[in-house]
Amino acid sequence: MTPQARLSAAIEVLDQILAGAAAEQALTNWGRASRFAGSGDRAGVRDLVFDALRCRRSYAALGGALSGRGLVLGGLRDRGLDPAEWFTGIGHAPSVLGAADAGFPAEGNVGLDCPDWLADPLQAALGDDFAGVMQAMRRRAPIFLRVNLAKAAVAEARAALADEGILCRLNSLAKTALEVTENARKIQNSQAYLSGMVELQDAASQAVIAALPLRDGQRVLDYCSGGGGKALAMAAQARLDVDAHDVDPRRMRDIPARAARAGVQIKLVETAAIGTGYDVILTDVPCSGSGSWRRDPQGKWALTPARLAELCAIQADILDRAAQIVAPTGTLAYATCSMLRAENEDQIAQFLKRNPAWHSPHQQRFSPLQGADGFFVALLTRES
Repeated sequence: MTPQARLSAAIEVLDQILAGAAAEQALTNWGRASRFAGSGDRAGVRDLVFDALRCRRSYAALGGALSGRGLVLGGLRDRGLDPAEWFTGIGHAPSVLGAADAGFPAEGNVGLDCPDWLADPLQAALGDDFAGVMQAMRRRAPIFLRVNLAKAAVAEARAALADEGILCRLNSLAKTALEVTENARKIQNSQAYLSGMVELQDAASQAVIAALPLRDGQRVLDYCSGGGGKALAMAAQARLDVDAHDVDPRRMRDIPARAARAGVQIKLVETAAIGTGYDVILTDVPCSGSGSWRRDPQGKWALTPARLAELCAIQADILDRAAQIVAPTGTLAYATCSMLRAENEDQIAQFLKRNPAWHSPHQQRFSPLQGADGFFVALLTRES
């Protein structure tokens, strides 16, 4: 495919997404219908689509319309390229520009690709970092790996990856975190990954695990486990008895294979079978995902005030339920990949108001300006 043909393909996919399709499904459907497209073409179209979704508001302004054509056109203008050289109508290129394609400057919240209703809450949470964080969220997220200390030391894993052409640098957020700087697309077929030496995991997510008071012999529960990334990370930190739970057990279906590859033991527990007396419970709760919008840019535009309120209610319920099964001297950890105070500090303050026998000895935010996703973690313990 020519570069111009990739633009046309991205326009087609974006129109499907704007009509309500999920981004991954729309890309998959296009790939299946476009057998002529090679792996490089599919990757190129995917990059165009996700760049446009991250910058949907500013690209629509620059391109003159919230449409696939407007978003792709706005992306060219954002990069300082002359759209007339790309929108030629020749071959598979998008049709030539017309009066309807005139755009306008992207300023204020539009230029930051921030929904208006979220600007004030994010400003309140981020302070002087607001503009810098929102600009960071307009760009692709770095790729991070977690070194599985149950199988290799950090230096050993880094060297093994380098032998396969995958170059990484250390990240200060967590001692196990490696940021991939070259050949990220080789990771999932690399021996280092297939052998369980490394796992894909954001550096801030790893830092959340590093904040937990994990020690040999503890019983630990990953209460909202999903695919089990944090359960795997905990199991690699110490000799633990790790249980994984999710309200939808289907989300945990890959955990046994991932645990076997990593060389750790994780027990899957359904809701009715959850015990009590856990030394550490991690509740990585459902949230707005505002700290990971770079990875799920559709989530930024799909979030509504009603959905945020619903999520906050779910979070409070999970905290109250998990608090009932922590050992008397145990630790309840609360984590989100959100940057909003309503889901973070305010949620913890409300929990402590409902449960005066508890306190929070540690709370920490991780900012996209540190390179990784936006995350929040709070530790909760009973007063002695």
